[in-house]
Amino acid sequence: MTRHHQSPTKGPSQRQLRAGELVRHALVEILSREDLRDPDLAGVSVTIGEVRASPDLKHMTAFVAALGDHDPTKIARALTRCSGFLRGRLGKHIDMRHTPQLHFEPDISYDEAVHIDEVLRRPEVARDLRRDDE
Repeated sequence: MTRHHQSPTKGPSQRQLRAGELVRHALVEILSREDLRDPDLAGVSVTIGEVRASPDLKHMTAFVAALGDHDPTKIARALTRCSGFLRGRLGKHIDMRHTPQLHFEPDISYDEAVHIDEVLRRPEVARDLRRDDE
């Protein structure tokens, strides 16, 4: 039997995408129900934008952000400290051969989108984006 390896030019497989979404939904549910004892997570609502799976599905990286004015890097570090607890809860929520090791990274895509929106609203940029027939 041949093994399929992900080439650097190809994106994730359908299997990786499905597993990532399964884990994302489970983590969202776990974080909404559990009271994590880490002081950096007290009173913080966490959102998970994406979960990326390794080709063997044994490692998953969750991209996290906090709703409100909280440092996403601090939130990712706090969730990393809780990863053992979260992995235990995850094993009860998902039906996979192996419960993946969890890694957390700050999700800066929201900040980047806001920055791009601000740039596009600048008068000099808006002028350049206008069509000549207007």
